[in-house]
Formats: sequence, C-alpha cells, structure tokens
Amino acid sequence: MTNKPILEIKNLCAGVAGKEIIKNFNLSINEGEVHAIMGPNGAGKSTLSHVLTGKPGYDVRAGQVVFNGKNLLDLSVEDRANEGLFLIMQYPVEISGVPFMSFLKHALNAKRKYLGDKELDAPAFMKLVREEAQKLGINSDMLKRAVNVGFSGGEKKRMETLQMALLRPSLAILDEADSGLDIDALKVVSQGINDLNDGKRALLLITHHQDLLEYIKPDFVHVFADGHIIKTGDKNLALELEAKGYADFIKEAQC
Repeated sequence: MTNKPILEIKNLCAGVAGKEIIKNFNLSINEGEVHAIMGPNGAGKSTLSHVLTGKPGYDVRAGQVVFNGKNLLDLSVEDRANEGLFLIMQYPVEISGVPFMSFLKHALNAKRKYLGDKELDAPAFMKLVREEAQKLGINSDMLKRAVNVGFSGGEKKRMETLQMALLRPSLAILDEADSGLDIDALKVVSQGINDLNDGKRALLLITHHQDLLEYIKPDFVHVFADGHIIKTGDKNLALELEAKGYADFIKEAQC
C-alpha cells in the first residue's frame, strides 16, 4: 500500500526581485519519506524553502503546490504553519523582548485552535515542554530567555527542534539544520528530528554536506542545480556527491 502524498510540486517557477531562481521544479513527497536536496551555493535551495513557507518578497510565476490536498500557494503564512508545515532555518532570527515560553505557548495553542482541538492550560503546557526539552538537553534557564537571544548556533537549533517536537508538523523542512552544530549537538538534534518521523510525517532536508545524512537517513537524495532537480537517487548518491562534487553531475545534465 502506497502512502499518500503530503507535498506535490509541479512545474514551479519562482524568484525574487525580478530574478527567476526556481525553474520548472517538480517534487513529490509521501507520508513517512525523508528527502534530501543537495546542491551548490546559489542553486536556489533556500529560495525553495522560502517560497514553500510563504516568506514575503518571493514571487511565484507558474506552477502548482499541493500540501495535504490543499493549494499551498493560496494559504497565508500562518495557515501554512497551522496546516502542518514547519521550517528549521539556517540562521534563526533573534526576537528581543519576546519570552520563548510565551512564544511557544501561543504558537502551539494557535495551531490547536485552528485544528479544532482544546487549547492547553499552563500546567499541561509546562509538562509537555519540560518532557521534550529534556530529550534535547535544554535546561530551564534556556527556556526563560527571549527567542534565540544570547544563544549559540547549536542552542538555536536545539530550540527550533523543540518547537518542531511540540508542533509536530506533517512536513518539516530543514534548511541546513547542521549549520553551527558541533558533533554532540548534531547527534542530539538529529535524534530529535528522527523522533518526529512516525511513518505519517515527512522530512525535506536541504544540506551541502553528507554528514547530516549519517544521522538522518534519506530515502531519496536529489541533486539541485540551476533552479531544479537534475538527478535523483538513494543515499549512495550523497556519497558520490561528497567524493566528486557537483560539477560532473551538472555537466551530465547539460548534455
């Protein structure tokens, strides 16, 4: 029995500031699947994540994106998140003056309200946060800070992984989630990400390096260049890329 599709992208063309970056991009992701996108700098990988999550300033010129049966491009940023789309950013932003716990409680209850579920009261919320934070090695002092303020790169990624664990998205996009992580933090964050994959959810990993894929095993690896996928394979393709680089794959696609 084939798992149902979570994300279907067909002939997507998009860009920013009048420049087309995503060009006739096609990708289908089903329940339980882990996809990795690897490509050289400037190929459009982060642009793809921005377009899917609805970052302002990005212009979709053509194509279709269906997420859990709905037209993703018609949804607001908030509704995309509430429908189950989540992004771990390469460079998480700091939000001074906004307590992390208040931010997280508001986000979680907003999603529960959107889905018709009962909002969590303070005791239930705190219990849930503490359980998930402990798994990620996040102490109580970190939870008391403003959003990402004063955190190292690795700590920011742990906090984003905590957000993901609580919101439990159906599709998590990880834009270079290994950026800024030492080996110990990489193992912890990867385990938190793997814990999310229960066979009903899916992951889209955007990365330059094969290291992350040692901990989060992909079902499919896609080589991304010039705004679209030029080759797809299994996890062994990532090893080829690590050994050879992107140039040979790009030349082959141009022939």
